[in-house]
Amino acid sequence: MGIIKLFNDKSFFKSMLKLAIPIALQNLILSSLNLVDTIIIGGLGETAIASVGLANQYFFLLNLLLFGITSGSSIFTAQYWGNKDIKNIRRVLGLCLITGCSAALIFTLGGLFFPKQILSIFSKDADVIILGSEYLRIIVFSYVITSITFSYSFTLRSTGQVKTPMIVSVTALAVNTVLNYLLVYGYFGFPRMGTNGSATATLIARIIEMCLILFAVYRKNNVIAAKLSELMDLSKAFILNFFKVTIPVILNESIWALGVTMYAIVYARMGTEVIASTNISSTVERITWVIFMGLGNACAVMIGHKIGEGNEKDAFIYAKRFIILGPVLAMFAGVLVFFTSPWILSAYNVSPLVYSYAAKNLIVFSIFLWVKVFNFTSIVGILRSGGDTTFCLILDTGGVWLIGVPLVFLGGLVWHLPVYYVYALVYMEEVAKLIIGLPRILSKKWINNLASKTVV
Repeated sequence: MGIIKLFNDKSFFKSMLKLAIPIALQNLILSSLNLVDTIIIGGLGETAIASVGLANQYFFLLNLLLFGITSGSSIFTAQYWGNKDIKNIRRVLGLCLITGCSAALIFTLGGLFFPKQILSIFSKDADVIILGSEYLRIIVFSYVITSITFSYSFTLRSTGQVKTPMIVSVTALAVNTVLNYLLVYGYFGFPRMGTNGSATATLIARIIEMCLILFAVYRKNNVIAAKLSELMDLSKAFILNFFKVTIPVILNESIWALGVTMYAIVYARMGTEVIASTNISSTVERITWVIFMGLGNACAVMIGHKIGEGNEKDAFIYAKRFIILGPVLAMFAGVLVFFTSPWILSAYNVSPLVYSYAAKNLIVFSIFLWVKVFNFTSIVGILRSGGDTTFCLILDTGGVWLIGVPLVFLGGLVWHLPVYYVYALVYMEEVAKLIIGLPRILSKKWINNLASKTVV
């Protein structure tokens, strides 16, 4: 099939944009929550930036675990939606809620009772640990709330309903921004709470976000507006079938997250300036990344629907379109980041050294962005949507633990390279995953119709 013929499908692009744009906007909003926190807290100095960054690194672990749970659930939901099986969509939502809330509760208790011990893993700076512990003791109360929001938002996305989660996230961002402004510095008679004010603002925003998503689902009697009995209508066989596919995704995100945490530990041991620079550059990267998260998630939904319908031919055609489209767009985005990063970084009140590190980190990011986008589209958008979760587990975790972590430890703690060179070593895992992942996609071995194997 020629390249022009491959992309000569208006309905494909219409469906893709209908899904990708709202998802990208929602991810932009969610990333903006962190950007708002970082910029506002930036006025408090580098110690405050580093402490909040380390506390959020703990949430990053939970966030990826929740992403694994909801992504695993979304595989089933998208295919069941293609098969018009509402009953099983609601059962999957129930399992997603139970698993996600259980994980969030464990993280909540850990952060509440052992904050200093947790943060000391990442840094030895006493001031950073003390300030970060106070922040963590507040923000942990948002974890279970966030898991509920995640479950409903991802289920809505997987059934093609992407506007509601986006609107809810816009509201959450507005609340978080206003409250951050008021509570961090104590404007208009509000108490000056510093970093604790930022944590409080985020907690309130998360509560409002959850209430709005539940209100939207149940007030309109949405297809996912399940009763408790429908959520809990779970047979042993259904649960086992669910976790057979989902556990590799959960393990994937968890083990991969631990690997990424190893990167954070290395950065922390390299100094507070390095922590601050990576926190700043990572925040900018997340803003850029939202476009491709939207694209990758649209890919997963569209391919999942086609597989659920039994249309494997179109599923494979869609896969080929996405693995070309994503990297090409990423190349343009990389150029944009390269030229705009100095202007973006000027918003931060940091030392020249931190500014220099962050700027060079972003140059590395802009060079390797297309490779990272290819892998995200391949793993999250294509292979997982076909239920090929065990291969994804091996590919993703092997990349980070066999290539990324050893190189970063050597570069940062043995060779004592500057942080931007260590940053470049991280992307060697992405290069390896591209080389291994592409043949898997072309083999079609990843296409599995889970909806046709429904277990009562």
